[in-house]
Amino acid sequence: MAHAHSPDANTYFVPHSSRWPLLGSVALFVLMVGLASWFNEASWGMWTFFVGAAAMVAVLFGWFGDVIRESIAGHYNRQVDTSFRMGMVWFIFSEVMFFAAFFGALFYARQFALPWLGGEGDGVMTNSLLWDTFSTAWPSNGPGAVGGQFQTIPAWGLPLLNTLILLASGVTITIAHHALKAGHRKPLLFWLGATVVLGCVFLFFQVEEYIHAYRDLNLTLGSGIYGSTFFMLTGFHGAHVTLGTIMLAVIWFRCLKGHFDRDNHFAFEAVAWYWHFVDVVWLGLFVFVYVL
Repeated sequence: MAHAHSPDANTYFVPHSSRWPLLGSVALFVLMVGLASWFNEASWGMWTFFVGAAAMVAVLFGWFGDVIRESIAGHYNRQVDTSFRMGMVWFIFSEVMFFAAFFGALFYARQFALPWLGGEGDGVMTNSLLWDTFSTAWPSNGPGAVGGQFQTIPAWGLPLLNTLILLASGVTITIAHHALKAGHRKPLLFWLGATVVLGCVFLFFQVEEYIHAYRDLNLTLGSGIYGSTFFMLTGFHGAHVTLGTIMLAVIWFRCLKGHFDRDNHFAFEAVAWYWHFVDVVWLGLFVFVYVL
């Protein structure tokens, strides 16, 4: 049973004052202070970071728990549902802009910065006086060979496998969505569970790839412009896959408890939208970071 009762269509549910925004702000502040201190090698930075991270997880658990209880209690009508959908659309749009900034940095480095350092256009004197032996071939760690020599990861190995895994996960979550709308409980749980498993497998191979890059290829975050853009793009994408997998797991348990029906299941749809966004970003990564 997704809802205990239907609220008045002319009313808009506004929750009572909540402690979660304040607690979340404090937790996030502690987390960021700890992270900055850890990066600056303060002895207490690492533990402060983990305390802040644990507090943030606790806040999110409690906050989203309240939202779930409000939902199954029937406090949300179509107006609230529309607000949720608009909020999710704008959230995904902000994520698109987030990744667009990193793709833009990659494009700028390859199409403008490297040719200029190599002497093209008005960079001819810069190249002649400072880096006359610099080659503009990509991938590059810059004219200073920052981080030393490195090798790249072939596109047709683990990256291709991970691409197939994410594409398969997009299919499984779509099948699960159709099963939910058809009221078929067992297929819903099976295919949604398969999506969670595929997300975990993707992350496992991503970790294996990172270990191989650092240990065998000398490809690190400090490997000049290529290393920094490679790990920023793939790393943030991996963080999004991690978040998406956690959300899918939560939705699986909610489906198991019968929180959704064929007409009221926006939480499922929101996570599905997010997961498809993650798939599309990875396709861009595969083409522009690995293949090209």
